[in-house]
Amino acid sequence: MELLDPQPGQVVVDLAAGAGDTGFLAVSRLEPGGRLVTTDAAPEMLGAARRRADELGLAGIEFRIEDAAALSFADASVDGVLCRFGLMLVPDLSAAAAEIARVLRPGGSVALAVWTAADGNDWMTAPGRSALELGLIERPDPAAPGPFRLAADGAVAAVLAPAGLDVAVVEDVTLTWRAASLDVWWAIARDTSRMLSTLLDRVGPEDARAVRDGAERRLARWVGSDGSVAVPGLARVVLARRPA
Repeated sequence: MELLDPQPGQVVVDLAAGAGDTGFLAVSRLEPGGRLVTTDAAPEMLGAARRRADELGLAGIEFRIEDAAALSFADASVDGVLCRFGLMLVPDLSAAAAEIARVLRPGGSVALAVWTAADGNDWMTAPGRSALELGLIERPDPAAPGPFRLAADGAVAAVLAPAGLDVAVVEDVTLTWRAASLDVWWAIARDTSRMLSTLLDRVGPEDARAVRDGAERRLARWVGSDGSVAVPGLARVVLARRPA
């Protein structure tokens, strides 16, 4: 949000918004006269974003179901695009980049966040690595849609530049993933990881327990004396602009 720096009167689109919290930070900055458009390809996620906006008491937000690779916005119709942890999940990256460039006005900006290497995000990768060691899953295709698809240095720029977007900023951002306990962490991991939820649906209780035990061993060094979990993570934020 700081890199995008939305201004009063502008139109900002939040792509693959999920529950919408990132885009919602722009609402006050766009007043008066501006507009936030919160989008997601999944109607269920858009419903969650609507409920979240209601919880926060936010009004004047437009909610639209949108495919990031085939946007319905007119050419050069928006001032800014946000996409936090969504671009790497779009099957056709080139099409998504071209669509972002198309809908941006000349001089408009896109701010993206992606995850860096799996080694820097144990909070997310521990279950998968445990399952891989147990022989319950195969190593994922690094080119397939997934959280670490754009983790390599220069990967985001390699997607955006052919669409005519000039990369201005690339910044790695450290974060800490916190949970009250490993039980809470595991429940959230099951809810947010399709790989893990699918795996646990097809294996028996012994294998499920083994996956969890292996994952918790990987996180043991991040568990405090009170049982709380604080795992470091690493994301990458990129700002790019459509030439004026």
